[in-house]
Amino acid sequence: MPKPFTNERLYVRLDGDPLHGPEADMPAGTLCAFPVAAPLAAHVAHILLYREALPEGHEVVERVLPDGAVRLVFNLGDAPSAGESAGQAVEALGASAAPVLVRLRRKMEGLSVTLRPGAAAALLGMPASEIAGTAVHLDELWHGRGAELLERMAGQPDDASRVSVLCTALQRQLADGDATVHPAAMRAAQLIAASGGRRPLREVAAAVGLGERRLQQVFQQQVGLSPRVWSRLARLHACLRALRLQRAPAWASLALDGGFYDQSHLVNEFQALCGLTPTEFLGRAISGSSKTAG
Repeated sequence: MPKPFTNERLYVRLDGDPLHGPEADMPAGTLCAFPVAAPLAAHVAHILLYREALPEGHEVVERVLPDGAVRLVFNLGDAPSAGESAGQAVEALGASAAPVLVRLRRKMEGLSVTLRPGAAAALLGMPASEIAGTAVHLDELWHGRGAELLERMAGQPDDASRVSVLCTALQRQLADGDATVHPAAMRAAQLIAASGGRRPLREVAAAVGLGERRLQQVFQQQVGLSPRVWSRLARLHACLRALRLQRAPAWASLALDGGFYDQSHLVNEFQALCGLTPTEFLGRAISGSSKTAG
């Protein structure tokens, strides 16, 4: 069998981006955001529908930069795959600070639910720390109800009906479980993100009424990442926003302004969190997007 023709692109979505960041190429896919039902708003940040069709024999490798979120994915078409693992029809994606290379083929369609920091336990029935960095078939967490939900969504006549069925199922999941979101974990995540990762963790802990060690325990359990790693992601995201405004960045100044020790620290963080150097990132990032609004 001939090897698929492969292209690579970036996918970036920072907090506040309408649907996606501008750092990508090869327009092909469609994204559509749906309103989150009010009873879910404390737990769910975004619900996105995606569609993309690739010619037979073509493959796109999408480098997805990490945002630290936990996601639920419901694939109605051909499931994308990450690494050597085959894609799953319904899965929970744990929080991660590593870039993911997603292989896209044929006709893809699905819904992605992005959870708010600290909301995983309420919807999955276990702490976020237990699935961090992994992809778990949703049936393992929902006792077989994930595949059943996917089947019901697939039988709906339109996208709005599918999202309505999904939201009803998520609300039922909250009602059946412990829907409590740990306020300290959520507030700490917000404070760290708002500071671009520059606020000392001892100050964050004091602001949410916890000791620094207790914050570490609660945050890791509820968010799936340590507060220090969350701070690293926040610094990276602030740097990516700054790069959107600079055609020829002064890397040393950008590093210091962004809370990095120096330019070498910035380069090391880009390689660790993006799998690219800053220069490689700029070389792949273009104005425009790989996905249009639906």
